[in-house]
Amino acid sequence: MDTSTWLRPADVHAFLDRAGGFLRSRPALHTVALTVTEGLRVRGSKVYGDEAPVFGVLERGGVVRAAYFRTPPYPLAVTPLTAEEARSLVAHLVDVGHDVAGVNAESGTAEAFAEAWRGRTGVEPRLHERTRLYRLGELRRPEPMPEGRARVAGEGDRELLARWYVEFVRDIGGGGHRDPGTWADAHIADGLIRLWETPDGVPVSMAGTTAKVAGQIRVAPVYTPAGLRGRGYAGAATVEASRAALASGADEVLLFADLANPTSNGLYQRVGYRPVTDFAVYDLAGAADG
Repeated sequence: MDTSTWLRPADVHAFLDRAGGFLRSRPALHTVALTVTEGLRVRGSKVYGDEAPVFGVLERGGVVRAAYFRTPPYPLAVTPLTAEEARSLVAHLVDVGHDVAGVNAESGTAEAFAEAWRGRTGVEPRLHERTRLYRLGELRRPEPMPEGRARVAGEGDRELLARWYVEFVRDIGGGGHRDPGTWADAHIADGLIRLWETPDGVPVSMAGTTAKVAGQIRVAPVYTPAGLRGRGYAGAATVEASRAALASGADEVLLFADLANPTSNGLYQRVGYRPVTDFAVYDLAGAADG
């Protein structure tokens, strides 16, 4: 007899009380859940948007088997599921009335969820993006290495970071999770952005990192303005951010790359990153009618 039950923790603290150990058991695969919930835990429930986040945990016989969360307006993020678990999650979400605009998960789970959503709601899912999760092996300098140097972004870079954040979000076709100035302030305060600048001190690229959680750090975002691309600046910034992550004691350094961008995927592999698994995001336009 299947005793699986989807539970709905009231907040991030209750969610982590139930699912924290499960998430930490596979930190690379659960990197998004770990870093997002850490942001919610440290900075409050509105760090990613004004709407309250929602959480869910699948337990079977008192053991956590899967988890989900959503920080509106972002898609639902789900840990790996079997096809049967994906169908049960869809039924659960429809039953409790969650508005699910999209899903982000490893590819097999995302596809199973999208198929189950179509069958339950009649809504036709649309593939939005495929990404690849990479793990750092042996870090290597890009060749050729551009002239210049790296430095940690400071207060004087606030306007630049805010502008680049807006441009980055626009380029990836996403929605920023908060005011650009607030984003810049938080990353400057925590020393999370490395800038690559030319020999005369002009910043030309940035690479950020997440806070360390469960021994893992993720490099994100990586951005070079359009007019400065193709000169090796992003590779240099990525290497410096990766080196800083290693120096901080990270057991694993990770990053995601859009599979539609062969340039970035090739770059990350040249500097030492190796594929872990693929993820997919599906848009689920329309509302569930139950």
